[in-house]
Amino acid sequence: MADRRYSIGYALRPKKQHSFIQDSLLALASSRGIDLVKIDQDRPLSDQGPFDCILHKLYGEDWRRQLKDFCARYPNAVILDAPDAIERLHNRISMLQVVSEFKIESPTESFGIPNQIVIYDKETLFDEQAWATLKFPVIAKPLVADGSAKSHKMALVFNHEGLNKQKPPIVLQEFVNHGGVIFKVYVAGVHVKCVKRKSLPDVSEEKLGSLQGSLSFSQISNLATNEKNDDRYYKRMHLEDTEMPPQSFVTDIARGLRQAMKLNLFNFDVIRDSRVGNRYLIIDINYFPGYAKMPCYETVLTDFFFDIVHSSDKEEKSRPNFSENEDGSEKRGLNVRPVHSCDQEVRKLVSNIPDGEDGALPLSPHSGLPQCIENP
Repeated sequence: MADRRYSIGYALRPKKQHSFIQDSLLALASSRGIDLVKIDQDRPLSDQGPFDCILHKLYGEDWRRQLKDFCARYPNAVILDAPDAIERLHNRISMLQVVSEFKIESPTESFGIPNQIVIYDKETLFDEQAWATLKFPVIAKPLVADGSAKSHKMALVFNHEGLNKQKPPIVLQEFVNHGGVIFKVYVAGVHVKCVKRKSLPDVSEEKLGSLQGSLSFSQISNLATNEKNDDRYYKRMHLEDTEMPPQSFVTDIARGLRQAMKLNLFNFDVIRDSRVGNRYLIIDINYFPGYAKMPCYETVLTDFFFDIVHSSDKEEKSRPNFSENEDGSEKRGLNVRPVHSCDQEVRKLVSNIPDGEDGALPLSPHSGLPQCIENP
């Protein structure tokens, strides 16, 4: 009897589909018995398939209803990921609050988030007492992280004058010197891969006194245009010499985030605090990021898909139990595979395509899909 083939339906916006659904991914998945099938967004989802899994990055009430109808017809389908879980990442305050919901035992490293506050109106923006706990420079980010171009318009603000251009509601996040390097950690289920990229340069106390206004940038990992093409900048940053965070530490954080958020597909941005060399700060979390920018993404995602479909198949389509054992380890239905390390990967230039191309405002937190096998 021939081995069974598995079908994963994907529903993505054109830009995401173009970047993610590469021929190399389709071929590798197919060689492992997995067919990635485009969902026709002009037809009802419940009339298509059947699919063993739905991979999506669409939003809105109509799409949520279609997922619910599909799950009613195919209750054993795996949904990647549940809309309710994704919503948390659409708000930059609730996004990082999840970091405080878990702890990691590490004898040397620690982690957290930078000091930050949310500003809802102009009056509060110019009320120095409202954000007296923050120290310039600060990063101004739109409160809503909905994947739109507007949500990626950020600025490094050096003084009060720089606040004039900011439009609430925004989050003011304290800028922490981090050696000009950012670590992007990509997560696909139990598979974790870390890469290092150029970031904004450190701002010394002396230099801060001479800087005025603000510097705009679309992503924290992008450089200002006037510095991006300056070879002297790259030589000064010494990215190749930057030590990666311990892989086990990064993997533990990824596991904690995955369990707390109940999401499978995301990445998070981490910086190393220059003041405390073994302290790491999580500054951003993105749902279903630009995996194609990750080295060997085809292998990582195919391994993840293989875990998903075979877990569901082996358990006879019953809902996986992702609770914890008494010793704190996971009762997982997914096959645990080795973590993917990327210590040698160096990326000098970063695409201007944001990690989260699509999105929507948060909806009701209680309109889940109870009949579906959702994310762990």
